[in-house]
Amino acid sequence: MAAEIISGKDLAQELRQQMKQKVTELNNQGVFPKLSVILVGDNPASKSYVNGKKKACKETGILSDVIEMNHDTTEANLLQQIEKLNEDPTVHGILVQLPLPEQIREQKVIDTISYTKDVDGFHPINIGRMMTGEDAFLPCTPYGIITMLKSKDISIAGKHAVVVGRSNIVGKPIGQLLLNENATVTYCHSKTKNLAQITKQADILIAAVGKVNAIRAEHIKDGAVVVDVGINRLEDGSLTGDVDFNEAKEKASFITPVPRGVGPMTITMLLENTIKAAKGLENS
Repeated sequence: MAAEIISGKDLAQELRQQMKQKVTELNNQGVFPKLSVILVGDNPASKSYVNGKKKACKETGILSDVIEMNHDTTEANLLQQIEKLNEDPTVHGILVQLPLPEQIREQKVIDTISYTKDVDGFHPINIGRMMTGEDAFLPCTPYGIITMLKSKDISIAGKHAVVVGRSNIVGKPIGQLLLNENATVTYCHSKTKNLAQITKQADILIAAVGKVNAIRAEHIKDGAVVVDVGINRLEDGSLTGDVDFNEAKEKASFITPVPRGVGPMTITMLLENTIKAAKGLENS
């Protein structure tokens, strides 16, 4: 039997409707959630991502602005701009669009954003709080994945989750969030031997390696839940994930598509974090 598809697009729309109500309630209390995005350079993909975030903010009533800086801007200038936003009480969330030009250290930028406005969830304090199960701004893509699993009442506790990929943005944090939900977690990566032997043990399989068809039928246990985080552009311009969808859907019980899977949830959880940040500042 073919797998049930978990549509991130449909769930994102549903959640954004609920967010509109949350924003209206905050507005009635005199709080106006605001996200400031810094875009360095003119990378077309980055511009497209930033426009998507701006559109999503408008859709839910969150205020947003985009601060554009030249490709050759110095690290010092960027950090100074971040500090200004840190001190601005009308700004609740700060996001610096990655990747950054080579003269700017990515980690230094992440460290400079106030952890109370770190709606991307990458500041060391938020990562540390996530590790220990405390309240934190969670990284948006892993947060979105957990939200998708819960939307289908997929049981996580006691299940064996295998994460293929170990990036700081997706692989490592999604493994930690699954662990926080009482899953037994195994990480696989480019140095893993006998990959299929391990992935076939997974009740929940997360593919996040950025490689077309890295996961095929031979990697999947019958009835497993398969989450495809990969976004790869083919020669014809179309998008595909890390999972061979047509093969996987015949073995999995649930599967996320690419596109319209995890992607829409990433921006949605960014909005959720921004609303949470506004509530936090209101209460502080």
